[in-house]
Order: sequence, then C-alpha cells, then structure tokens
Amino acid sequence: MKGKLILQDGTIFEGTAFGYLKDSIGEVVFNTSMIGYGEILTDPSYYGQIVTMTYPLIGNYGINLEDVESHGVHVKGFIVREKSDTPNNFRCEMDLDTYLKQNKVIGLEGIDTRALTKILRNNGTMKGIITLENASLEDVETKLEAFSNTEAVRTVTRKEIEHIKGNGKKVAVMDFGVKQNILRSFAERGCDVTVFPATTKPEDILAINPDLIFLSNGPGDPEDLEDVIENIKELVGKKPIGGICLGHQLLALTLGGQTGKLKFGHRGGNHPVKDLEENKVFITSQNHGYYVSEMPENMIVTHINLNDNTVEGMRHKELPIYSVQYHPEACPGPKDNDYIFDKFLELV
Repeated sequence: MKGKLILQDGTIFEGTAFGYLKDSIGEVVFNTSMIGYGEILTDPSYYGQIVTMTYPLIGNYGINLEDVESHGVHVKGFIVREKSDTPNNFRCEMDLDTYLKQNKVIGLEGIDTRALTKILRNNGTMKGIITLENASLEDVETKLEAFSNTEAVRTVTRKEIEHIKGNGKKVAVMDFGVKQNILRSFAERGCDVTVFPATTKPEDILAINPDLIFLSNGPGDPEDLEDVIENIKELVGKKPIGGICLGHQLLALTLGGQTGKLKFGHRGGNHPVKDLEENKVFITSQNHGYYVSEMPENMIVTHINLNDNTVEGMRHKELPIYSVQYHPEACPGPKDNDYIFDKFLELV
C-alpha cells in the first residue's frame, strides 16, 4: 500500500507503507546506527517520534525478543530505505513487518532517507505524519499543530514498583522510561534494585534507605517535568545521585542549570566523547534531542562531545552526584563504557 511522509514544512516523500496500516504523527528524527533497530524500536526515549534509519537496509537479522529494551515498541513510526523480507539469523523470531503489525506501529519504506536526513540536519527536526490518505495540506497542518509530547514520561513510566533482588548496594531507580539494559547493568554488579514510577514522592524513595538514587533516561523535554524536578530537589544532599540522559538533564535543572534543544539531536552509535577525568576518548551510543546548555554553578564538566563540544557528563564539586548524557549500557564499543556504572557505585 502506498504511503506518504508529510513534514511540517510541506515536504512530501512517497513510499510504501508496512507494519500497522494506520496514520501516525510524531517528531521526525534520524538515527545513524547500522544495527540495533530492535533496541531502537523498544527504547522508551523515542516515544512521540518517527524514527528514520540512515543505514539503507534494515531488518536483515530480524527481531528477537531477548534484546528488547522495554515491554513494547515506543516509536510513532519507522522509516527505512529498504526493509528485509527474508531475515537470516539463528536468533530471529520474526520479521520487522510482523513485529510492527503486532505492536500497532506504521512503517514506511522506499523513500530517499539520505534526502530526508539532509532536510532534518539543515532545518532541524520537525513534526511529520505518515499517512495513507490523500489529506489536504490544511488538514495535515491542523493535525500537526495539535500533536503534543508533553505527557511522554508519564505515558512510558511503569505504574507499579518493581524489585530486582540482589545482595549488593541498594539502588533506587526513578523510571522516566528506563532501558532494560540499565537495570541489567546494575543487577550484574549484584545491586538490589528497586524501580519506582516517575512521579513517586521523595519520602517513598527514601523509605527504602537506598545507597544510590538513579535518574533514568526517558523521552521529551525535561522542562515539562516541573513536579519531578521539585521531587529531585528534596533528594539532593540526602543520598548519592546518578543519572543518564534525561536524568542528567533533570539534575542540571534541579541544581540551577539550563537545558536547550539541539537542532537535530544526537542519535546513533558512533558519537565520540572525551572523558576529561580519564583523559580518554570513547565511542558512545546516544539518543537525545535536548542537552545541558548552561551548567549549574556547583557542577564541573566531566565529559564533552567531540563533534559539537556539548556537555556529556558532570560531577558535583562537593556532593556525591554524577551523571552522563550518553548511554554507557548500549554497547557501542561494545563494553568500553561499562566503567560508568562502576563510577555510579563509587558515589556510595
């Protein structure tokens, strides 16, 4: 079936729809990873976004349900140059088309993804719609204007507390859209992990007497989470705090810094970051559209992005608080960045 991507600026790409055949609206972004589409589809940080893969062939090793990062697919749409209909891998459980159908997400193939990526790089990310209809531009404009992602974290966070038993340090995770491999990384170090919904009150987190409070990744604009920021303020100084991605941005806002939106974001598995404390450069996996634009006075920069010099990590001058913008659990090295979890536990 024919489908179209219509961008906010009026640009139209025509291709073939697959997956769940129903119109969908989101922020159109691109990811430069060559592999890992199963993890990308299930990363809650992509909630509200239509993801374009720049690598030309997607789906060649199929889908396996061991590598998913959450309970389902969170993207609003998935755009590829070419999808593979004949995946070949001993771990393959189904093809990409079937997986998207099961999770009610529309896909679009056969468009010039390089041209789309250039538009997003030059003009910035923008809203878009994947549609099967011949809707007028006026109708599309109205639908795009009505789209909002302000409730993203409240949508993807778990509703109940989850406990992962361990014999080591006690870690309280605030789930803003946490990736499963972050929880695995703490569990592999023997940690006793309790995962809390995003809006859990500070006193309920402190009631378990954690050794470390961890602020997870998640979707959307950190400035939309005013109630969460107020909760984090009540935790500062009472327990060590670590954070990744959205958690890093929320820490900056909590401590008096500022965040801003990147023109087209950092999404891919090949972003060079320098750890200033280790004096080493690491290749990192990233997925974020916002960044720390102004550092809090009491924090020092520990990591910088070598592509655009944005802040990729920070540490408090006095308190045990440490966070990074990128994803150390996402295996771009594949294990080069695991040491970050050891640094989180050194805060205790």
